[in-house]
Amino acid sequence: MESFRTEIENPIVQKDIIELEKKIKLFRDGKIDEEKFRSLRLARGVYGQRQPGVQMIRIKLPYGKATGDQLVRICEVSEKYSTGKLHITTRQDIQIHYVSLDETPQLWADLEKSDVTIREACGNTVRNVTASETAGVDPKEPFDVTPYADAVFQYFLRNPICQEMGRKFKMAFSASEEDTALSYLHDLGFIPQVKIEEGKSSRGFKVLLGGGLGSQPRHADLITEFLPQDELIPFIEGVLRIFDRHGERARRMKARMKFLINEMGVESFLQLVKEEQKALPYGKYPIDFASYEASRVLSKPEVPLLTEPLSLSYEHWKLTNVLPQKQDGFVSIGVKVHLGDFSTKQARQLAALVQRYGNDEIRFTLRQNILIRDVQKEAVPFFFQELQKIGLSDAGYDSFGDITACPGTDTCNLGIASSTGIAKELEKVIFNEYPQYLKNKDLTIKISGCMNACGQHNMAHIGFQGMSMKVGKTVFPALQVLLGGGTLGNGNGRFADKVIKIPSKRGPEALRILIHDFESFGEDAESFLDYYDRKGQIYFYDILKVLTDTSTLTEEDQVDWGNEDAYKVAVGVGECAGVVIDLVATLLLEAREKLELSEEAYKEQRWPDSIYHTYAGLVNAAKAILLSEGKSTNSYANIVKLFDETFTETGKIELGNNLEDIVFQIKTTEPSQAFAQAYYAEAAAVFEAISQYREREVTA
Repeated sequence: MESFRTEIENPIVQKDIIELEKKIKLFRDGKIDEEKFRSLRLARGVYGQRQPGVQMIRIKLPYGKATGDQLVRICEVSEKYSTGKLHITTRQDIQIHYVSLDETPQLWADLEKSDVTIREACGNTVRNVTASETAGVDPKEPFDVTPYADAVFQYFLRNPICQEMGRKFKMAFSASEEDTALSYLHDLGFIPQVKIEEGKSSRGFKVLLGGGLGSQPRHADLITEFLPQDELIPFIEGVLRIFDRHGERARRMKARMKFLINEMGVESFLQLVKEEQKALPYGKYPIDFASYEASRVLSKPEVPLLTEPLSLSYEHWKLTNVLPQKQDGFVSIGVKVHLGDFSTKQARQLAALVQRYGNDEIRFTLRQNILIRDVQKEAVPFFFQELQKIGLSDAGYDSFGDITACPGTDTCNLGIASSTGIAKELEKVIFNEYPQYLKNKDLTIKISGCMNACGQHNMAHIGFQGMSMKVGKTVFPALQVLLGGGTLGNGNGRFADKVIKIPSKRGPEALRILIHDFESFGEDAESFLDYYDRKGQIYFYDILKVLTDTSTLTEEDQVDWGNEDAYKVAVGVGECAGVVIDLVATLLLEAREKLELSEEAYKEQRWPDSIYHTYAGLVNAAKAILLSEGKSTNSYANIVKLFDETFTETGKIELGNNLEDIVFQIKTTEPSQAFAQAYYAEAAAVFEAISQYREREVTA
């Protein structure tokens, strides 16, 4: 297992993997608390599966980019440690399932040989930074957002400010005002803008803050029409610091950014962000986009020239799957991947295709597909032929028949009903009964297995959410039907209305009713959203109500789609955002570890990192001793306040000052070497005072 110690050249990555290996051993030996271990492994992309004894590994691919070599490496890992299957997520990651926990360090090391990571793919961290898959080739984009998304990914990976937040944090970069990266439903969303002043152009971003899906979706607030590009990373860091300090930590369901914004108000939140600027390591952080753009060379390999096939299937594929690029003579090819699932055999063949005849790059998409970029126009027939051989030439890329769905009850602990099972049935309905809709790109169907919305069901034109329903003493799998969501562009979107709840087995009939009604009563050239608004939510409830009659349910209705046995509610402990660690000894140990990380960062002259590790150590120590008194709070800011009320103001612990004055120097002092040293010294004294108090209490 330790072979990676000599194979990984990056010492930071090597240390990370060795730390995971050590913690697995401590966990196996019963020397580390299970909840603490869970938090650690989640931040390293290791997620507990619905099936006991195995893990899901999430591979973090910023903005969905992968080279041919990286794709082959992912295949090797899946074949060696998993089942040879790959799953594309709605955040442009790749997931592999059924992995042994003990093999995860070596798996991670194998990935890193091709600069692929699993770090912070799960847990209370900055998740994968997503972007429009067309970024860099989109004819409508003001500029390519790729280097900016990459800079944000690199800057915050392993950054101490975002390792143990109250919940996960998601960011997205759209290529244009069409907002194909869905900025309006992210914690932070960015849309590129160009400003012309005195004949000079400058780059920046429209910024949206506080969006989210889940059981209570929230549309992000527009913060500014133009944030200069060199202020992008300092602004994000300020937002993350305030979220880390004031975000909810006790009530997990209320711990997202959207709830903090609702509670504080946008103006108050932004004022705190502004006040934080002095403490940031950078006032401005220029991003070298010019070097990236200069490095983008369009490859023109010799490709076999084929005559275009005289077939309807080719013409249909060409119509829906071939996208124009802003680069003359080139197109992108959309590869429809059924529910995001494909095999390593297919992936290897695809990697070879883009390495030899493309530009050695693909992008995994937000709709669980693949985009091959920079294909010469004359090579389109050849690519169609090769994709046919691979089994990836289905038409209908990003169309109505291209349904998005999370894994649901297949592998997820939180799954309530089968997402993939109903998705397959709905695709059959469209393909067999409404083939004309396979060309329609103005309608979307999205499905989630629970309220957490990993399948983004509540922003779709037609959405389905997995549920259960009880009829007498029998529990049936069910679906909540949602209608009227969608992306409007320009940073605007709308969330779907919950219309009606029906047994899962009636999902296909619900789709038939909706399509038939739209075809029968929709006006010429009327969009589905306009049709929905004209008719109203109650109208659709009424036409679907026939499906709610439970008196006609049979034993067959108890069996969910894709299953053979009768349905049972079996929801496990969700790991989407980690857990709160509340054991006193564990927290004190964690505080000590933070101070050790501070010392290490100081020796490496990383003053901002040292300071933030010190801050985290102070707060964890305060939280630990508060819990020993039976007191708990819901944010870091409140921990500090309650500590002073409980200990310093009562004289139980003498610090020579209030903890609040000590801790919050972090937001008023520039991150210099002198401050890093002085701050650590004060923190070490606080930790010692708390430890002595704890020892007295335990031995009293």
